Amino acid sequence: MKHKSLGMGKRLVRNWWTVTLRGAIAIIFGLVALCWPTLTLASLVYLFASFWLVGGILLAIAAFQERLQDTHSRLLLVEGIIGIAVSAIAFISPGIAGFVLLYLIAIWAIGTGVFEIIASMQLRQTIVNERLPAVAGIISVIFGVMLIIWPVAQALAFLWLIAAYNIVFGTLLLILGLRLRSWGRRNAKLKIPVGQTRS
Repeated sequence: MKHKSLGMGKRLVRNWWTVTLRGAIAIIFGLVALCWPTLTLASLVYLFASFWLVGGILLAIAAFQERLQDTHSRLLLVEGIIGIAVSAIAFISPGIAGFVLLYLIAIWAIGTGVFEIIASMQLRQTIVNERLPAVAGIISVIFGVMLIIWPVAQALAFLWLIAAYNIVFGTLLLILGLRLRSWGRRNAKLKIPVGQTRS
């Protein structure tokens, strides 16, 4: 179990840039949606599709860098495939109905949230008290459920809610990625094996 935890820590630190980049992209997407009050449904579809596609590719890259050696890397790949598949649906059907788009966003948010919570459980075996992935995951699940149970007309009017979610979610990922980078550099400088903490 200890050997597995050490490997997990190394993989997370090695892929810190994918976490950071996903966070930055989410923030940019949220800001664009927030500052574009005349955003049409078609534009929103393309915007979300681009976001899902880039995020899915980054997750797939992180998974294949680890050669799918364990459950964590395979979960990354599954999450990436979901993002790419959802983006493909949106690109192929840009005239998608509003309620279908909302359900796609909801499914993506809930799926991403579940994967982030699972990642948090694994990450805490390596980095003590690291809860950022769990917080991001819970926010995603709540957001997805809200879109499903909210009346369509009101949900479409809540473009700002969608933007705010992406900004918050992206900020959490950005902070996590930078913390992973800092944590890895500090351990390397102190020559502390990944998975151990200073006494």
